[in-house]
Amino acid sequence: MYGKAFAPEYQGALTTLSVNSSLTEVLAAGTRQLREAERAGEHGEAARSGLAVAEAHRRLGQIGEADRAWKASYRAARAVGDQGAMAWALWSGGTLARQRGSFALARRLLGLAAEMGKRGGDVVVRGYSLAGLAETGRIQGDYEAVAQLHEQLLAEARRRGEARHTVWALEGIAQIHRQRGSYDSAYAMFEEAAAIAEGADDRRGHAWALRGLADIVSARDGDVERALALLSEAEAVCREMRLSSALAYNHKMRGNVLYRAGRYTEARDTYELALAEFREMSEPRGEALTRLGLAKSLARLGRSRVETAAELDDLAGELDRIGLRHARQMVARAREELGLRDQAEVGPGRQAERTARGQVGREGLGEQAGLGDRAGLGDGAARRARAADRGVRAEVAR
Repeated sequence: MYGKAFAPEYQGALTTLSVNSSLTEVLAAGTRQLREAERAGEHGEAARSGLAVAEAHRRLGQIGEADRAWKASYRAARAVGDQGAMAWALWSGGTLARQRGSFALARRLLGLAAEMGKRGGDVVVRGYSLAGLAETGRIQGDYEAVAQLHEQLLAEARRRGEARHTVWALEGIAQIHRQRGSYDSAYAMFEEAAAIAEGADDRRGHAWALRGLADIVSARDGDVERALALLSEAEAVCREMRLSSALAYNHKMRGNVLYRAGRYTEARDTYELALAEFREMSEPRGEALTRLGLAKSLARLGRSRVETAAELDDLAGELDRIGLRHARQMVARAREELGLRDQAEVGPGRQAERTARGQVGREGLGEQAGLGDRAGLGDGAARRARAADRGVRAEVAR
């Protein structure tokens, strides 16, 4: 039913690159081709090779380089009026913004990318951009707004036999089930995603699916050794392909598994490793979530209640600032688990929580991102996209 996975973000002269090409290989080939295109004055080719450069930098955690590369790709595409290439650059920029925890910017760029892809007749970039919007909402915990869009994108991917996007959608829906406590449904979808990814030779997708399976095996079954074995298998792929972000999240999950097993010293050490990795790549979401696990581990190892309460209060404010709604609940559960509920009634974290809750209500994540139009991105989204274009031009000019 599914063919081999492919990487549509590797375009122009770089279409020979595989979805499993190491990121260092992609970066080297993309940089070489970009320089040749710039010397020849070929703006279209510069835009497309620049996209691969931007994505390699992003996945390697090289945030500044990725930011400069996607903007340069957009400017090159705009110089020749190539809406498809402009949409891909905006998709890359939106994905980077989400990785950096700038969710409002991510929604704006991805919404414009989806609309531009539609106008340019590029159904692939439109699908990727809609998927990016769905993933942004899911990461923020706005499950009601994006669950249906995930299902729509899964149906489209299945119909087209697109293994990579099918795997992505399955993993996203599985995450929603997992966060809602439906472990059996989540496990089944992670298992299907792992099987499809393996059959399609999508090693990145397979690694993420193994991480999801490890989480369920640990949380539902308490099978620590199997969970650690799944994570070790995924880690080998992350290291071979130089998937810096995926590796850091793998380590964070390993910390979670060890913490659940009561192996607090090992959990602390693993969280500290993941924290350093997230800080190196300037990824605030991963950093904050890892800090939460580390705070719990340190509390179990004897850290004072006052210090733990202060850390959790600070984390509540940080997570609210980032805009992770379900993560606030995680902090509340951590307080209850550690017997600190009585110390959570005052402080900046509580005020930040109230402020963020009101902010989320005012923004309306689904409406802000154009998700109310679902996969159609109708006239309302088109107007938003045109209005956002002025802001994007200013962003790209920085």
